[in-house]
Parts: sequence; C-alpha cells; structure tokens
Amino acid sequence: MKFRVPFFGMLSDRTPMSGLLEHYGQIEKGMGLIHESMECYITGGACREFYSLQQEVDDAEYHADKIKRNIRNHLPHGLFMPVDKTLFINYTRSQDNILDSGQEALNWLGMHRLAIEEDMQKLLLDYLYEVAKTIEMLKVALEATIDLVQGTVTVNRQKTKEHFRGIRAQQRNVFRMKQNVMAELYDLDRDFKEVYQLMKFVDCLFDMSHNSENCSDMLRAMIVR
Repeated sequence: MKFRVPFFGMLSDRTPMSGLLEHYGQIEKGMGLIHESMECYITGGACREFYSLQQEVDDAEYHADKIKRNIRNHLPHGLFMPVDKTLFINYTRSQDNILDSGQEALNWLGMHRLAIEEDMQKLLLDYLYEVAKTIEMLKVALEATIDLVQGTVTVNRQKTKEHFRGIRAQQRNVFRMKQNVMAELYDLDRDFKEVYQLMKFVDCLFDMSHNSENCSDMLRAMIVR
C-alpha cells in the first residue's frame, strides 16, 4: 500500500528530520575511520598512524554533537512537529550515542598497545563488519522514515517497516557474535588486564549496534498512526 503525507513538507524548506541525515553523515564518517583504525592497530600493516585516526574520530564526534545541538535548538513549536517532540529528542540522543560508543571503543583499544594473534584478528574484524552493517542499515531506515513522514516521495509503509525488522535481526546476529568473541577472549592465555581491555573494546562496539537498534525502534514509533 502506498500513500503520501504532504503536511510537513508544506511547513518548512528545512526540517529537523533532514538534520538527522546530516548528523548521520558524521557517524558514517566515524565508522569508516574506526574500521581503518582497527585494521591499522591489529594487523600492524601499512596505514595512517592509529592515534591520528583516533583524533579524526574525536573530531567527527565533536561535529556530530554540534549538529545535534543545532537540531534541538531549532525545533519548530507546538503543533508544527510532524512527530512527537520527546520521541524526536530521544532519537537524536540515541543516534548521537552511536558515535560516542565508537569513540570509547577506540579509547579502550588505544589505552595500551597489544599484539593480536592472527585468528583473533579475523574474529574481531568479522565482528566489526557485522556492527558496521547494523549502522549502515539504520541509514536506509532513516531515509525511508523521513520520506514517509515528510511525504516528499511516494513511499511504501510496509517496506519501511521491513527495514526496522531487518535491523532487529541484524542486532541479534551481532549479539550472538559478541558472545562468541567474549568466550574466545576469556580463554586467552594472557594477562587479564589485556583481556579486559579487549572485552571493553568489544562491548563498546556492541553498544554502537545496540544504539542503532534503539534508533530503529524509535523510527518505528514515529510512523505509528
């Protein structure tokens, strides 16, 4: 079933919903940097300096915070919001938490330089790939929700809901994978503070995926009629 909801696009050329995509752009940038940082750190191959990449993630997080504050400080009043204002504000917080968790993950990884065994390298990179996939799926769901709410294009509500279901399924994959990675880390024959450091890193990456799922749930609530 397809329908159009033209009410919000009539009110403003620039809506708060569009600002969410601008904010997501910093998360996308940060995720790419985190991936590069991790490959650099655990493989020790040719790459830019880890701490330089970490600084770039800090910068992306700083810009994301500025965009979030700008969105919140320019919300329309009263009836002119197309979705519940509290829900919208909570969404901005959850979306912002994605990159906050990524920043914290790198902080843990950079706390003390560790040598990572080859089999563990693959496990961690595969895990990061699944986390990144959840975040990429959120972008598609966000774009579909904005189109649906603003009524700027002809959209399919059921297909938009499928994006949300896909994110939930992906988050379950990440959860199962996290349990496997944690078990492997716990069995490592090395100093526990090193194991703990890697566990915290894995936990923070999981939070990135979990916050993406939270965002998806709130997008789902925004289109409830």
